[in-house]
Amino acid sequence: MSGYGAYSFWLDDVPGTLTPRAPLQAPLDVDVAIVGAGYTGLWTAYYLAKADPHLRIVVVEKEIAGFGASGRNGGWVSPYFATPLAKLAKSHGREAAIAMQKEMFATVDEVGRVVAEEGIDARYHKGGCLYVSTSPGQTARVRAVMQEQRALGFGDEHWTWLERRDVLARLRVEGCLGGLFSPRYACVHPARLARGLAEAVERLGVRIYERTPALAVGEHAVDTPGGRIRADVVVLATEAYTVELPGRKRDLVPIYSLMIATTPLDASFWEEVGWSGREVLTDGRYLLVYAMRTGDDRIAIGGTVAPYPFGSRIADRFEHNERIFAKIHTALRRLLPSVGDAPITHRWGGPLGATRDWHTCVDLDRTSGMAWAGGYVGDGVATTNLAGRTLTDLILQRDSYLVRLPWVHHRSRAWEPEPLRWIGASAVEVMMGHADTVEFGKGRPVRWKRALDKVEETLGW
Repeated sequence: MSGYGAYSFWLDDVPGTLTPRAPLQAPLDVDVAIVGAGYTGLWTAYYLAKADPHLRIVVVEKEIAGFGASGRNGGWVSPYFATPLAKLAKSHGREAAIAMQKEMFATVDEVGRVVAEEGIDARYHKGGCLYVSTSPGQTARVRAVMQEQRALGFGDEHWTWLERRDVLARLRVEGCLGGLFSPRYACVHPARLARGLAEAVERLGVRIYERTPALAVGEHAVDTPGGRIRADVVVLATEAYTVELPGRKRDLVPIYSLMIATTPLDASFWEEVGWSGREVLTDGRYLLVYAMRTGDDRIAIGGTVAPYPFGSRIADRFEHNERIFAKIHTALRRLLPSVGDAPITHRWGGPLGATRDWHTCVDLDRTSGMAWAGGYVGDGVATTNLAGRTLTDLILQRDSYLVRLPWVHHRSRAWEPEPLRWIGASAVEVMMGHADTVEFGKGRPVRWKRALDKVEETLGW
């Protein structure tokens, strides 16, 4: 691996070149300037160009399209909205929460529709999700997901409880006590999706300038090394990297999620473990792990278990932590012992963005011309598509049902200054890690589970 391909298995597996497009070299006047060529920026450009081919749209990107989370994530096209439905129902009402969930379900299919229509070889597959319990302490948390859905009227067609034998008929997870299955999830090759979207928007007339960092973003303007871009609307689509912009250090915190991928596994392994449905996989531990069977028969698995970097710093060195990679590898072998000593060919990571109240949001201030979407907390593959469609309606002033969903115009308060951010984030990480250790080792929840649940509730997790 070398160059941009070294940043993830997905980027290393993209066909063709990752040579950057030409940078911006002169000032511009446009209708819409988008900062960031990840999913949010590319989906927004795509739907805007589809809606009005006469719009002058440019995308500027510090590195290359798909460089950030869009080219490094777990590949889940998830209908899960990061803000819990119960929290949405409490703040916006039951019907608003139901509308949000229904639109998330539809969004998974919308991603698949565009991939097919545009001929993007993103290996989209709608195989559903297995959410299993591997210890008694996890079972209540796993069942709570279904109960939350039931409380809002979503039945077995969305989440079904599977007894142990039924889970094992799909995938032989070691120590499985049962779990949930949802047919609403899909998986995708993240970098192929991002790179394919970039090509699609260029075909629609959108200009993409790579190796063009935004030095400052303000009212109707983006300053770059190649000159100022003046625009009626500026879309900030930078997710975790927002913290690198002047004055935005406390908008989000970057949470590092790390991943590993095995070598392609042979037919005898898959005959032994199953997984013919290619469902995405997770279990009920506090520190999330997420896995999928890739299109070329590897296992890609990751976890949000990396330490928070003091000062919300973003740097390549935080993406490589051998201790965390070893923990993820241990989780893989615990879930699927048959993987044995199969070689790990890729190790990578990257930051995702979290708002202070764990509330994903999308907004447009027409006075300043500033638009923004983000705070996906790792659930952005589908949600970014909904963000792109919603931003399109906001920018074009279309009074659609999308602009009335409960995440529109939500404003999260700033994170605390350091060292409070670091102390809080580090304490939560230690508490959750210890809780998982106790549950796996002793088969029971920690005694202070209620306090930990209260922390999660306070943060909105």
